[in-house]
Amino acid sequence: MKTKAKVVISSLDAERLERIIDALPTSAYAVGEKLEEELARAKIVEPKLIPPTVVTMNSTVRFKVDSSNEEFTMTLVYPKDVDVAQNKISILAPVGSAMLGLEQGAELEWPKPGFGMLKVQIEEITYQPERAGDYHR
Repeated sequence: MKTKAKVVISSLDAERLERIIDALPTSAYAVGEKLEEELARAKIVEPKLIPPTVVTMNSTVRFKVDSSNEEFTMTLVYPKDVDVAQNKISILAPVGSAMLGLEQGAELEWPKPGFGMLKVQIEEITYQPERAGDYHR
């Protein structure tokens, strides 16, 4: 059995995400349930105590694909801020909820275009609001 990586989430992010989950229509139950699972297993801390190497909401993350060493960057955003052209991925996407709270160096599976999965590693968090002192985003 594979153990899930430790997850750390700010109390501000957790509060906002709970409101989003509560507002989801019943047709989106599975999406909300996945995010709720992540929140339930997370260590919730005050925003100023978030380690600088943890993915939080609005963090920009550089990933590396294990099989090819190809790199790409994504920003984890709230649903209203999704913009595929600017590589902004929703927290409600399975990969979005999976990367929330992970640390630099963590690995996760990313869906390939078409079908299948890629194993990717979080190489660097190039921007994290908490590290930048932006607590009221």
